[in-house]
Amino acid sequence: MLIYVIYCDMMNVTQDRIAPMNWAKEDKLMIKQPKFIGVDLFAGAGGLSLGAEMARVDVALSIEKDKNAAETYSYNHPSTKVINDDIANITKIDVSVGSSKILFGGPPCQGFSYSNQRTRSKDNPSNWLLREFLRIVDIWRPDWVIFENVRGFVNTEARLFLNSLIIDFEEKNYTCTWAILNALDFGVPQNRSRFFLVASRHGYKINFPVKASQKYVTVSQAISDLPSLENGASEDYLEYQFEATNSYAKRLRGKLSECSGHLVSRNAPHIIERYRYISPGGNWKDIPEHLMKNYTDRTRCHTGIYHRLRPDEPALTIGNYRKAMLIHPWENRGLSVREAARIQSFPDWYEFKGSIGFQQQQVGNAVPPLLAQAVFSIITGGEYSL
Repeated sequence: MLIYVIYCDMMNVTQDRIAPMNWAKEDKLMIKQPKFIGVDLFAGAGGLSLGAEMARVDVALSIEKDKNAAETYSYNHPSTKVINDDIANITKIDVSVGSSKILFGGPPCQGFSYSNQRTRSKDNPSNWLLREFLRIVDIWRPDWVIFENVRGFVNTEARLFLNSLIIDFEEKNYTCTWAILNALDFGVPQNRSRFFLVASRHGYKINFPVKASQKYVTVSQAISDLPSLENGASEDYLEYQFEATNSYAKRLRGKLSECSGHLVSRNAPHIIERYRYISPGGNWKDIPEHLMKNYTDRTRCHTGIYHRLRPDEPALTIGNYRKAMLIHPWENRGLSVREAARIQSFPDWYEFKGSIGFQQQQVGNAVPPLLAQAVFSIITGGEYSL
């Protein structure tokens, strides 16, 4: 059984065009008689939920343990009930349904990341949080399940987790299809690959969307209209510096005249001095050795450390960008929360809560909404055939 999915003009991505979507805050929950109702597990700041809403899913409930992420989610999704609790404490899903049910989410992924080799194993307890995900599947029995994680989930412990997940779904009479998708293929200015598994309780297999275009949205297109900032900038709300000149920036800012998130970590003077030696696309290797004496062996630094983004290309993966010392493409400072959110494809009305460190973590951990929209659209916009 296959699903044929029609991706018409909405998935055509060029440098001056991104997929049409409802970016206006006042429109984001205007869903009348929804065909699909959703529940978001491990919801974080809400990247998956925002993508689901853009694909016309009515997200009724989300569960998130971190209080700052839950606050961000509640603020931006006021019509969704948010449970700020450990998923292990959830014993029922109190969501009335008259529609197809979609359960979605991604357990914390640090233990599956390729950059976290010491905990990429079955001995890391957090790697088994997928059991809690599967327990909620048993409780709610959704029509569809979307399970998301980092690319490294596939090969961790010789595919132990992947195979276990598929076997569990099949024992529950779900049909599974999975793929690794890159966000930059769906209008996100970022080279970010994520694992998606879609499970159907009605026997459907799906065709995942394919690369939409060879032309990608660049970092410059994503952030060049935002304000110029200094190291340690702390004024949250600012007006835009320039008019938006491309479709990506225009859609993310909408009709706003100012937005939040112009917060930048304050780095020590010797860190800023290192930044001055790094050209776009460069990293720690460009820094003179005498400025790196505090490193026992600087040659063991990851290539993503002290990386300055290239303005004319998509960004590398936006993860813990403060810890990685990710550098603004043309200013000697780190990225602001808003700049990172733009690169993740969050619209400018989306506000992040908590201290700057918590906001940075929420943005870095999120699934890009545009990528999420593409995956949910497989279900909500597809034609099913037996």
